[in-house]
Amino acid sequence: MSKIKFTAGRISDFKCPPDKLEATLWDADVKGLGLRATAKSKSYIFLSMLKDGRKVRITIGDPSHYTIDDARTKATELQKSINDGLDPREVKAEKIAASVARREQAKVTHAPALEAWGEYALVKAGQWSERYKGTHEQLSRAGGEKITRGKRAGMGDTKEQGALRPILELPLKAITREQVEHLVVERLQAKPETARLALALLNSFLNWCLDHSEPTVQSDGTIAYRYPYKDQIHPDACQRLKQKLAKPKARDDCLQREQLSLWFEHVRRIENPTHAAYLQCLLLTGARRSELASLRWDEVDFRWQSLAIRDKVEGERTIPLTPYVASLLQALKRINETPPNVRQINRLVAKGQEWAPSPWVFSSASAKNGQIQEPRINHNKALTAAGLPPLSIHGLRRSFGTLCEWVEMPAGISAQIMGHSPSAIAEKHYRRRPLDLLRMWHIKIEGWVLEQAGIQQPSAEAGQLKIAVSN
Repeated sequence: MSKIKFTAGRISDFKCPPDKLEATLWDADVKGLGLRATAKSKSYIFLSMLKDGRKVRITIGDPSHYTIDDARTKATELQKSINDGLDPREVKAEKIAASVARREQAKVTHAPALEAWGEYALVKAGQWSERYKGTHEQLSRAGGEKITRGKRAGMGDTKEQGALRPILELPLKAITREQVEHLVVERLQAKPETARLALALLNSFLNWCLDHSEPTVQSDGTIAYRYPYKDQIHPDACQRLKQKLAKPKARDDCLQREQLSLWFEHVRRIENPTHAAYLQCLLLTGARRSELASLRWDEVDFRWQSLAIRDKVEGERTIPLTPYVASLLQALKRINETPPNVRQINRLVAKGQEWAPSPWVFSSASAKNGQIQEPRINHNKALTAAGLPPLSIHGLRRSFGTLCEWVEMPAGISAQIMGHSPSAIAEKHYRRRPLDLLRMWHIKIEGWVLEQAGIQQPSAEAGQLKIAVSN
């Protein structure tokens, strides 16, 4: 390669010959520094060889942006890296990666914790139940959405801000113990149960941030793990704060034996047959509200008199289908399978929809998910009409467990029907009760409750489908 001393005039005058795609001029003062010219552009380049024999060619930049001295300085730095056994291209790539990592870390440091919360919810979505997901969404919502159902006396027209929203709008590094105490504990003193739930969810979230890692591929092909949130977390942010909250009061609302007659009388008068049946089934099965609301018709077995309940503890449990409950469900099944009138069908056709029976036992045509949503309004009206004290929906489950003692039902059997976790070693490892044993006791408690209410219990065969047998 012919070399000449670079000067401003020579750099300016150098051009690519018309018969070539490119031409290169080499500097006599600095080894490896060249000027490459094409028909449209010129740029300083650096050419050298690594210790393993591989050639290295790097573009330094346009002469209009680099002076000759700048180009010589840069070429000298590149040659020094090669003399040190480094590949300048890898050095540059690592610097770029480090710069990107710093920018990303800066985003994490200054971004609101809501962004990490969203990632947390997405990662955990497969492990959470729909109800648990809803709890996280409710406690972190921005608020301001219009209330469309379940509006209670004294409530405004829009939803309130979630209990965790103020703290999640801060950067993770700003979520200190003092801030949590101020924005969660002190702010929610009047709602200790909500505050306790918020603290528990926030603590789980911060622990996830401490352990969350992301794999990154290094220049040598190995995988390293980066902890994007670890340095931002204060591990003691939620510690010992529950002690500053008032102890939650255990609810004890429960139907008494002498109240059963009035309760059944007015609940059975509810005009909505789905709500009336749902409330009675809650009392007579002891199921959780959401378990019964999500019951599907394919989980009801009229022939073998059983219900497959989706259990939040075990995943699923099978309980007896008692005669009176079976009669309630059969009435709902007839309603569900009866086609609507012509006017309703025309409305569906106009919307491009077709009528089909609902898959849900306790269905709601107005609900987005098709399930019963808010039976409390009708229940409270029935309680007021009957002159009974306030009773929550969960109080019906509590009533079942309490009333079982009147027929001396073994505690383990009522717990198994209700879906409670085993409370003793013997219950957990040595009790496997068949459905028939549960049915015997379940029919007994249903019969006793109905007797107190002045209602005749149907025969056990009334809940079964009739099957024709050919001779």
